[in-house]
Amino acid sequence: MKSLKKYIAAFVALSIAVSCDDGFEKVNTNPNVPTEVTPNLLLSGVIRNTINDQVNEAWSIGNIVVQHTAKIQFVNEDRYLWGERTGVWNSVFGNLRNVQNIITAAESANPVQNNYLGIALILKSWMFSIVTDTYGDVPYTDATKGKLSGNFAPKYDTQETIYNGILADLKKANEILGTSSEAVSGDLIYNGNVTQWRKLANSLRLRYLMRISNKRDVKADMQTILDNATQNPIFASNADNAALVYQAAAPNQWPLYTARVGSFDEYRLSKTLGDYLTSIGDPRLQVFGRPTEASVTAGTPKVEGIPNGLEDTQALSYNGGPQGVSRVGLTFACLVCSSTAPVANASRGLIMTYSELQFILAEAREKNLVTSGVAETYYTNGINANFDYYRSIVPSSYGIDLTLPSGYFTQTSVAYAGTQSQKLELIARQKWVALFFNGLEAWTDWRRSGLPVLIPGAGNLNNNLIPVRYIYPQSEQSLNANNRSEAVTRQGADDINTQVWWDKN
Repeated sequence: MKSLKKYIAAFVALSIAVSCDDGFEKVNTNPNVPTEVTPNLLLSGVIRNTINDQVNEAWSIGNIVVQHTAKIQFVNEDRYLWGERTGVWNSVFGNLRNVQNIITAAESANPVQNNYLGIALILKSWMFSIVTDTYGDVPYTDATKGKLSGNFAPKYDTQETIYNGILADLKKANEILGTSSEAVSGDLIYNGNVTQWRKLANSLRLRYLMRISNKRDVKADMQTILDNATQNPIFASNADNAALVYQAAAPNQWPLYTARVGSFDEYRLSKTLGDYLTSIGDPRLQVFGRPTEASVTAGTPKVEGIPNGLEDTQALSYNGGPQGVSRVGLTFACLVCSSTAPVANASRGLIMTYSELQFILAEAREKNLVTSGVAETYYTNGINANFDYYRSIVPSSYGIDLTLPSGYFTQTSVAYAGTQSQKLELIARQKWVALFFNGLEAWTDWRRSGLPVLIPGAGNLNNNLIPVRYIYPQSEQSLNANNRSEAVTRQGADDINTQVWWDKN
């Protein structure tokens, strides 16, 4: 009897032990903290977060430094007293972690999910271009590898190395997209259309080949893309624009829609942009700026900008004060920035447009970097495409007539004529207009080309120099000091006047 009791007790104990062990992992796994996330759940967040961050960077610096907008109050940014700016660094490297997670998941799938992989490679390329164009040499080869390799102090790669990687990834993306069968979801740009992603990959290749064209012979690579439209499709119209379309309801409205009116109104139309558009009778002036309150009250509505780089007192009193200076256009405005509330999703978050591509091709053809097409046709297409883009997004309720005036293309400041230098100036100026509110792209392209000619504001605090980069985040001095120091030694002083590789003579 005692033996039987011992046997039963042992059996019960063993059963309890086994049952506890069987349930241990289940009990101690938090269903709300997954260890793996599928690409479709990551993709939308990466797209939304990064594009919104670029909209905000355009607002705070990009539009100002290229004199699309200017400030009437708290004018440090407009006077080039920048200091540390970490938004681009944190946005790109923060979101790249999830891009790497998409790449890892797509490559680990059986079969490999080439559609997700191709899209991730395009986003990776675009995002790395933003951060390297802004800072110069940055972590690339070792970046986002902390989870995989335990390397939390990544080396800084040269910008040349980074651009080699960017171009290789875009080429690979074009080649693999559409070679697997998985449907893509979570795509806020093209709704899973991989053909349009291929067009973006090749259009970006042309952008970045032009970006480095002062450092490398890019003729063969550019022409190869244009020689085979089937193998290397590129943007063919505004329908291919890589643009995030916002929604009318929160929380996915235009990022500035919820801005405070006081903060929004610090930024006004730049006199540089306003005067140029006025001089050529360009109706896009009404898109970028609103008539001043003073002129509306007087019954003679007029859009008037303010010079960049004025000191505080001058800026706040210019042309009689804020009522004499045009606010930024209603298409880009906040909810309380007008007595009639602007449309919450009129504007777009841009990666690249057909208009930009046409200006790239116009410059490439004018410089004989490519032999396809006619430079003037590309140039004209670029202007028309930008007008068409704004016609498609500006609400009719705003009452803005975007009809091209008679004789627009024949006037001296627009007609495609003159020396090669004069023609390149025409291309660059119209491209500069078309890049309004496209992240830091207008600034980046101005640094590359030196066009259009921009004059630093009279009250600038940077020895009459327009900045050409951001300084590295101060956190890098404590978290990655040795690698940062090596990059500074190689690249040059860590200040806003040190040119990045593709910008150096």
